[in-house]
Amino acid sequence: MKPSTALLTDGKPFFHPDFSANIHYELEVVLKIGKNGKAIQEKFASKYYEMIGLGIDFTARDLQDQCKEKGHPWEIAKAFDHSAVIGDFLDKKDFNSSEMHFQLLKNGDSVQDGNTRDLIFNFDYLISYISHYFTLQVGDMIFTGTPAGVGKIAEGDHYEGFLEGNKLLDCKIK
Repeated sequence: MKPSTALLTDGKPFFHPDFSANIHYELEVVLKIGKNGKAIQEKFASKYYEMIGLGIDFTARDLQDQCKEKGHPWEIAKAFDHSAVIGDFLDKKDFNSSEMHFQLLKNGDSVQDGNTRDLIFNFDYLISYISHYFTLQVGDMIFTGTPAGVGKIAEGDHYEGFLEGNKLLDCKIK
């Protein structure tokens, strides 16, 4: 869960916060909810999103480790201001959601390369599961999981995210 203050949109740079020395990137496919729903059956879940995009879920690993050691929740490590970079969205009709290639470049080099067929949970299952605990509302976004290759960010890094060859995300670290 990320509060609205966690969202970083419109290609704005991410300013490395001073409270962490170990922030990691995690590229994820993001579903934008287009219809309100609660307790959605999996067979109807695809009707609740129309747009697919990319996002980077920044995680302060040092804070996460401290929280784990103390048995505390991890929100401060995952939901801090601007920890959710959101790229552009495309119509889901243009894709086969169960077979989409997505990739993250760091300073021009591929660091994450994934396909939605390899996700632990498919989109419909995620929507159904989440909606049993939270009412989904128009505009909500669901981050769906990250492939191997997560790593530490540094000031000066430049991240570009691609979905099926379409550049949807661009973020510089300052």
